[in-house]
Amino acid sequence: MLRMRLIQITDCHLLADPLAPSRAGFPLRQLQAVVEHARRRRPDVVLVSGDVSQDGTPASYRHALEVFAELDCPWYWLPGNHDHLADMADARALHDQVDLGDWRLLLLNTQVVGEPHGEIGEACCQWLDEQLAADSRPTLIAMHHPPLAVGADWMDAIGLHDRDAFWTAVTPHAHLRAVLCGHIHQAFAGRHELLENAGEVAVYGAPATADQFLPGAETFSIDQASRPGYRVVELAHDGLSTWVERVTL
Repeated sequence: MLRMRLIQITDCHLLADPLAPSRAGFPLRQLQAVVEHARRRRPDVVLVSGDVSQDGTPASYRHALEVFAELDCPWYWLPGNHDHLADMADARALHDQVDLGDWRLLLLNTQVVGEPHGEIGEACCQWLDEQLAADSRPTLIAMHHPPLAVGADWMDAIGLHDRDAFWTAVTPHAHLRAVLCGHIHQAFAGRHELLENAGEVAVYGAPATADQFLPGAETFSIDQASRPGYRVVELAHDGLSTWVERVTL
């Protein structure tokens, strides 16, 4: 297989007002800068891993569509806890899987309406087990909420609450190579050891295009020193490599 480049963009937190500020910047302006920077890296596919909107308005999704239209490749999004699912789906279809040639990508909805934490749920766990059993290609899973602790007390409290069920569902499937998550607004790389000595799976988070969160904080804290960014994932027949790019505004 030719090497394939996937770029993960996450946590845009756009508002209906295109000039509205966030706590530490201007979300639409920052998304525009990140997408332009990412476009120059010539991705084959772009994943947008949730919290596209902050206020859940149709206008915020229209702003997102205008920006992502600048990409020269297919792109896919999934919902985060701030997104309004119906308006997001009306703006652009939501997919649960993407064919990446020798690889594939499964996209999960971990949103619990009205709550900051995430859940995968019993039905999704069963679907995930069936999907992984049906296709032995190397697989990535994308979700908004992190399926393990990231070392920040307040964030760990609003991660994926039924993470044990998730890991139980994927344990039999050695071709799961990595999980890509949003929500944490910071670069992150961790590993989860599977049950029954079945190996381990890498878990990667990415900087937000909006505000950055301070790693390791006990309570909610903005990282004023960090810049917006995105994650690059390169897929090859023998595995993947990944790194984070930061964008100067």
